[in-house]
Amino acid sequence: MFATPSRLLSPTGATLSLRHEPAEGEAKAILQICHGLGEHAGRYQPFAAFMAARGFAVYAHDHRGHGLTTAPDAVQGRFAQADGVDTVIADVKAVTDYAIAAHPGLPVLLFGHSMGGLIALNTALSHPRIYSALAVWNSNFAVGFLGRVAEVVLKTERALKGSDVPSAILPRLTFDTWGRSMPNYKSQADWLSRDRAEVEAYEADPLCGFDISVSMWLDVFALTFRGTEPILLSRLKKDMPIHLVGGGQDPATDGAKATAWLSHRLASAGFSQVTKRIYPEMRHETLNEIGREAAMAEFADWAEDSLSRARAAAGMTS
Repeated sequence: MFATPSRLLSPTGATLSLRHEPAEGEAKAILQICHGLGEHAGRYQPFAAFMAARGFAVYAHDHRGHGLTTAPDAVQGRFAQADGVDTVIADVKAVTDYAIAAHPGLPVLLFGHSMGGLIALNTALSHPRIYSALAVWNSNFAVGFLGRVAEVVLKTERALKGSDVPSAILPRLTFDTWGRSMPNYKSQADWLSRDRAEVEAYEADPLCGFDISVSMWLDVFALTFRGTEPILLSRLKKDMPIHLVGGGQDPATDGAKATAWLSHRLASAGFSQVTKRIYPEMRHETLNEIGREAAMAEFADWAEDSLSRARAAAGMTS
């Protein structure tokens, strides 16, 4: 079923391309996936199948401006004409509501990779009572001063040529630089994975690697800064299980230093159930990297254990 997306109308006006992988046997929990920048949910089919075999009902949609999702104010590479952060979060919530209606009473684990991790954490902050656990993989919330400089650059581009055109500067500072930093560089996308077949599949996918607008870049930075604001983090339960993953050779997270930074940030904010896992040889896309099977197995073990303990603490027996 994951290979054939359905359509879900979001309250935001978007028609979301939604994929679902039913759990094998009786579902024990819902896993909702938020994909990364410049890609789509269909790339998560192997992960969805793996987690479904472990008893998770898996849901994943294409974010606005991505994949097969359509919206009047969201062309490819743009979240929305205005209020992109709130709108993309509202779409995630619409999928959550749909999944819960299909599986009443089951806990929801919200998973996000890269930009999807930014969206997942921000969605949890906006709706803190809904999600039982959170996974943030390969995301960089530690952009600091350079992130503010990038915002200034983007706002300058917006003033000069508008917000709905591709940024000319950010791809050079990110994708181009990251790709060329990889050993035995062959193409710009080498920073994603050491598995050459996966890199080539990404490059051949017509729904991947498209131009990102100035407005979407600005929304991504807004998600980055919003996601670790102390007043917003205080909304979440301090015993919420949170799973962080990084790749030691991932230039997008400064070799997983950003993952370590987020772990420290959450611990300092009082979160007691934060699990951090760094894979030293991996690049950006853990789920498409050499060794992904072990990473998925570790994650499934963590998810089962964390949700079981969360149900026990809540007095639930199933």
